Amino acid sequence: MADRDRPTAPDSPQPTAHPSPLRIFLRFLRLGLTAFGGPAMVASIREMAVHREGWLGPEGFKQGVAICQTIPGATAMQVAAYVGLRAAGVQGALAAYLGFGLPAFVLMVGLTALYQQGRDLAMVVSVFNGLQVVVVAMVAHATAHFGRSTLHDWRDLLLALTVGGFLLAGGHPLVAIVAAALARMAFFRRIGLGPAAPPQPSRPPLTFAALVPPLLLSLLLVAGLAVLLGIDRGLFDLALMMSRIDLFAFGGGYGSVPLMFNEVVTGKQWMASQTFMDGIALGQVTPGPIVITATFVGFLQAGLPGALIATVAIFAPSLILLLAVVPTFDRFRHNLLFQRAMHGILVSFTGLLLSVTLRFGAAIPWEPWRMGLTTLALLALWRRIDILWVVLVGTAVSAVLL
Repeated sequence: MADRDRPTAPDSPQPTAHPSPLRIFLRFLRLGLTAFGGPAMVASIREMAVHREGWLGPEGFKQGVAICQTIPGATAMQVAAYVGLRAAGVQGALAAYLGFGLPAFVLMVGLTALYQQGRDLAMVVSVFNGLQVVVVAMVAHATAHFGRSTLHDWRDLLLALTVGGFLLAGGHPLVAIVAAALARMAFFRRIGLGPAAPPQPSRPPLTFAALVPPLLLSLLLVAGLAVLLGIDRGLFDLALMMSRIDLFAFGGGYGSVPLMFNEVVTGKQWMASQTFMDGIALGQVTPGPIVITATFVGFLQAGLPGALIATVAIFAPSLILLLAVVPTFDRFRHNLLFQRAMHGILVSFTGLLLSVTLRFGAAIPWEPWRMGLTTLALLALWRRIDILWVVLVGTAVSAVLL
């Protein structure tokens, strides 16, 4: 989060090498096979793209991370697309996005199919009953980590708690997000967000040609939604819901969790909270961002077509937004009102995550062994043990104890 608060050097974003889209796809496919840890993969992307391949310079990469932290979407996926965009244009961005996300999609489809076939078996039930407390620990840890990096003073804390209480009372997350942004602009306008931005160098004029790719992709997305509306209302609702979640998932992949929970469990009541937690657990034993849980939701709703549509919908809007923002980013990133609104949005996600933690916790029968497993998982996460190991050990413990 620190990169967002620091001005980025205005180095040239031009790549130092010119790879083909196929090479970009293959390099990110390889990374995607081991992309455990979500945003932690940003360091691996930097090592590959900057140091090994020379696709862009260190300062250009830092600027990309700043952009990806500012806009909604899974951070690691957005950084991959940014690298592809700088290295080979829109084709490179699409190649990087597809290569980086494909392994997670394929593995999640396979695991969800196995889960659907075996969730009535005693061993499977036992394992997922144990994993649910690990999920509570993961979301609680994300809440604490998010809050520690976002809440600057008691006003931010009050705003986050207000958002959390609003959601627990049945409020809609999108209302909370917009209200938090407006509150931060209107009532906290004397609160600074750090040192003033340095004078910006002259920038080339923004051309319409730079906005053609995101406009065309937007039209393609709208056309796809229109086709789904005509042939299958259920798939249309699924795609529209996931697209809406992606557009408001600020703060990285975990920003999507409360939004998806509210839509899938509370709003449409497509599944119980325990089943949704199982989807999050499966998402953590596959590479890729936590928003791959959308694949799980889509598969349980409509099989393989539902999984594919949900996955495209949960990633497409933020990719289009990245393509639109990159040419214009320096024109608004230092605007004070924009900074205040962004801070309000990020503060609201602490409240969103807090409400989901409490709801997840309320759905679990808290026996002593579950409390112990949750405590151990929290300690492991706090000590920065890889989340994959936490999930795998939780699976083994659950199988033994139950």
